Amino acid sequence: MSRILVVEDSPTQAVQVEMMLADADYETESAADGVEALKAIERRPPDLVLTDLHMPNMNGLELVEAVRQQYERIPVILMTADGTETIAVEALQKGAASYIPKRLLERILHSTLSDIFGVMRKERSREHVSRSLVECNARFVFGHDPEIVTGMVQRFEEELRGMQYLDETGLLRITLALREALVNAVDHGNLELDSALRDDRPGEYAQMGADRRTQSPYQERQVTLTAQIVPEQVTFVIRDEGPGFDPSKIPDPTDPENLIRAHGRGLMLIQNFMDEVRHNETGNEITLIKRREPLKSVAA
Repeated sequence: MSRILVVEDSPTQAVQVEMMLADADYETESAADGVEALKAIERRPPDLVLTDLHMPNMNGLELVEAVRQQYERIPVILMTADGTETIAVEALQKGAASYIPKRLLERILHSTLSDIFGVMRKERSREHVSRSLVECNARFVFGHDPEIVTGMVQRFEEELRGMQYLDETGLLRITLALREALVNAVDHGNLELDSALRDDRPGEYAQMGADRRTQSPYQERQVTLTAQIVPEQVTFVIRDEGPGFDPSKIPDPTDPENLIRAHGRGLMLIQNFMDEVRHNETGNEITLIKRREPLKSVAA
């Protein structure tokens, strides 16, 4: 059973979050601020930290930095409320694994945790992968099977770990960004599914996706992933065969207001987790670039 440390200065909200987590069979512990959270982590490290931003003594941003420095294997998710979006943007840049607007907690908390824990399980099961790889150039063409996306993410996660490319939090962030970009290419590019529908009517979104996987022209469309991993940086180019969109309409990832939107979180995460993100003019190709960071020593 995964353990989650809930850091929230409001006892009422802390209980509400812990109840949601308990319903999904997570073990929980609570702390009232960042100082208490660090003491709790030292006593018994959790698998993940879920923290508010606005707290006394040590706020969520300071906690993100402290956990990244001292416990880089433990991901931190931010719970954002109106008025704290500026800090949330900075926290993503400082090392947070994701964020969840508080008003969307009941809707997307479990799926966000499932994504992150899924990536973590795959990462930690491949600790003994060969470290001899120094360069990788690859090109894949595939359809709309979700299992293929999972396999692609696993492949590159393994190779990046083998090269000791990033620390654990950095590897988690680049893996999540790649997954979001591939899902966007399949769902929103080739299948032309509206992300707003996913947030408002998830059942209808899932059914429409299932239908279009067997309908023309959607079922014939493919995704092309080109990857280059060299010692200095990793580059992913992902292209779909959908109609594309106007890249000039992409929300500004540095604008805090965009953090509280119900949809578009995937592009926000990609923009904040990668060093460089570019779209082609027709909006059906995205280039992701992450430059290598020096590995930090891991605290015991």
